Amino acid sequence: MSWMREITCQVGVWRAARARWKADMKQYKAAQKEGRRTGRTPEQPGPPPSGFALLPWLLMGMGAFSNLFQGKTPNPWIGAIGLLAFNSLYIYVTFRSFVKDKRKATSTRVALVVMTLLTIGLSMGYGGSWLYFFPLLGLATGAAMRGPWLGRIGLALTALAAAVSVYHTGWNASLNVAYGTFLSTMVTAAILSLTEAVRELHEAREKLALQAVEKERLRFSRDLHDLLGHTMSVIVVKSEAARRLATRDLDAAIAQVTDIEAVGRQALTEIREAVTGYREGSLATELDRARSVLTAASVEPVVARSGTPLAPQTEALLGWVVREAVTNVVRHSGATRCAITVDSTSERARLTVTDNGTGDTGTGEPSAASPPGIGGTGLKGLTERLAAAGGSLTAGPSPRGGFTVSAELPREPSDVPDAVLATAPTAG
Repeated sequence: MSWMREITCQVGVWRAARARWKADMKQYKAAQKEGRRTGRTPEQPGPPPSGFALLPWLLMGMGAFSNLFQGKTPNPWIGAIGLLAFNSLYIYVTFRSFVKDKRKATSTRVALVVMTLLTIGLSMGYGGSWLYFFPLLGLATGAAMRGPWLGRIGLALTALAAAVSVYHTGWNASLNVAYGTFLSTMVTAAILSLTEAVRELHEAREKLALQAVEKERLRFSRDLHDLLGHTMSVIVVKSEAARRLATRDLDAAIAQVTDIEAVGRQALTEIREAVTGYREGSLATELDRARSVLTAASVEPVVARSGTPLAPQTEALLGWVVREAVTNVVRHSGATRCAITVDSTSERARLTVTDNGTGDTGTGEPSAASPPGIGGTGLKGLTERLAAAGGSLTAGPSPRGGFTVSAELPREPSDVPDAVLATAPTAG
């Protein structure tokens, strides 16, 4: 009755494998349905990989099972136990082979060694149909042992299969067993490795797409925040100036209102450029705006520029520094004078913005309590962007009072990556 117990055990194993496969397929179909509903590509491009795909090859052992059933096998209870143990180990190894961590686990390697010993014992003891356990062992080995040692392991397993076959049936039959063992080992490993590589590439593409979306979202949010922060500061300052001048100098008040209109129109243009990602700053434009907003805020502007012309990318980055520094002067410093100096050589460009205010960084606390070289949030972002472009930015209290922002950048455009210009700083 040993063969009856064998059948009962095999049915239980197959039922467990089928239940797991059904659960995986249900999850896959749900993901496909959700993808069609939302219009997004599901994470899994095909049915989930599973050891269930390798279970039909157990039919190669039907010859051995038939010998047991017909009573042609000596000591059938040993053969039945061996067949049950081999099939159980085969299922155990193949299902673990589709999970990378489990595939590389020591328990999987031990199971393969036990399978090999069991295959040698059954094939040496019975021969005939039992020799086809070697191709099945090759399938399990190819599924689990994907890596640089696969070729050597496959050749060793083939030689072992050939030696055992020659011992029982001679050279003619041994070639079929050896060839089947080698083919099952190498082809299984190649197909499963390729499938896994395709899935990993698909997952990497999904991650890159998500990162690109997140990067663009960050660029737009920072750009928009910086534009609105600076523009609102200018509008508030000029509105206050217009209110003060309205009672005693109507023409000057109208001039301030005209500036407010111009700033608003320019802000609309910059916001459209920020949305499309084609916004580039201009140092000359930012210097002109700095003069205007500082004057409106009753801060004396002193602007000096000397040296060789700068590349557009370098000017764009220095323009961001001017905008951020002047915004902080107007908002937080309480200064009455602000000096902006631009000096460039054949290799480097240097910008310095100095005020005579209280030394507030824009965080609400004196700069002496802030980390060295970094002021508010906007200055931190600018420090990172200039560093990525091969430059540097320092910000801190001046020895004679007030606050100083200094920036250095390479003059050549090849030294300033275009990608750095895509992300705008956050206004402090």
